[in-house]
Amino acid sequence: MIVISEKARTQINMARGVRAVASLEALKGMLVVVAGFGLLSLVHRDLQTLAESLVRLSHLNPARHYPQVFIEAAANLNDSRLRLLAALAFLYACARFVEAYGLWRMRAWAEWFAIVSGGIYLPVEVFELLKRATILKGIVLLVNAAIVAYLLYFRWFSRRM
Repeated sequence: MIVISEKARTQINMARGVRAVASLEALKGMLVVVAGFGLLSLVHRDLQTLAESLVRLSHLNPARHYPQVFIEAAANLNDSRLRLLAALAFLYACARFVEAYGLWRMRAWAEWFAIVSGGIYLPVEVFELLKRATILKGIVLLVNAAIVAYLLYFRWFSRRM
């Protein structure tokens, strides 16, 4: 029979939490890669016509404010901007993958990277929630704050061990 101390059991459970955060970061990276390829698939396409079709398909009134903003934004996109946005998406995804790798391997630098990168979004999320509160914005804020708090606790706990 293997006996595991309470301290070791706590460390194992804490590591599972960090690996869960790593999995979430890898998932975010994969979603952004898909979005980047989606942007690249729009190169050499008539985006205004595509946007108008999407608005009609969604049964929205193209004369209303938000559909009109969407159509105008699509009309102002050109191939070089699409490529730039796709490159930025791939760069962001690389950062998420590096963070996920470091967290999975339980590296302190990755924990600090995750704390800082998650903490940067908190004021923006609070501002957006105060500007116009929605359930989704509240959930995103709570999850992000919980991850940052958990990683801060883990770093503090790891230091004390």
